[in-house]
Amino acid sequence: MLDVQHLSVAYGVTEVLRDVSFSVREGSVVALLGGNGSGKSTLLNALSGLIAPKGGSVRYLGEETAGLGAHQMVRRGVVQVPQGREVFADMSVSDNLELGAATRSNRKEIRNDMGDVFALFPVLRERRMRAAGSLSGGEQTQLSIGRALMARARLLLMDEPSVGLSPRMVDAVIEAILRLRQRGLTILLVEQNVGVAAAVAEQAHVLKDGVIAYAGQAKQLINNPEVLASYLGR
Repeated sequence: MLDVQHLSVAYGVTEVLRDVSFSVREGSVVALLGGNGSGKSTLLNALSGLIAPKGGSVRYLGEETAGLGAHQMVRRGVVQVPQGREVFADMSVSDNLELGAATRSNRKEIRNDMGDVFALFPVLRERRMRAAGSLSGGEQTQLSIGRALMARARLLLMDEPSVGLSPRMVDAVIEAILRLRQRGLTILLVEQNVGVAAAVAEQAHVLKDGVIAYAGQAKQLINNPEVLASYLGR
């Protein structure tokens, strides 16, 4: 579904990513790990159209998409769940979900999809008229994921969904990702939590200083002390 070849991204003269290559098979969950400053979020921003790459190729469903804008990528089904959730705090839960469907016009389908989001995250149904800013961190994470689903995502780019959450809410996020995988959704998951990656992903890539330093099965990471110590500082 996604094929990235020799991708490089720079901010001014500072090269953040260089010669990054990997692929994501349709229906799979792939984890992208690395420490702070390794380039994980930059990579997601380049894939989702928020920043333009300096060089390389990004092919999504066989089409070259490097350099397309975020609105064009959303219409193609590539949707990012941002780090820190970034919900619209003063708007209701329902209105936040509606915004996720801003590129769509069929009201019946939008209502049906909102029902699917509520089925996935029942707490959002209970709090649908409350301001999003009044939700807990875990509930806001669920709302952010639900908002992305309202855009009819086919490829979900998730940027550290477990960060700052209690262990109970981390488990809830893991369960949600597994349920989405069962539905056939393709997910590229950026994480620092190796346990989350091992629980949900088939493959994992580790970024260090803007390059992929390790690639392999996600479940093997947690039992690989060399990789944990060398690339993840564990």
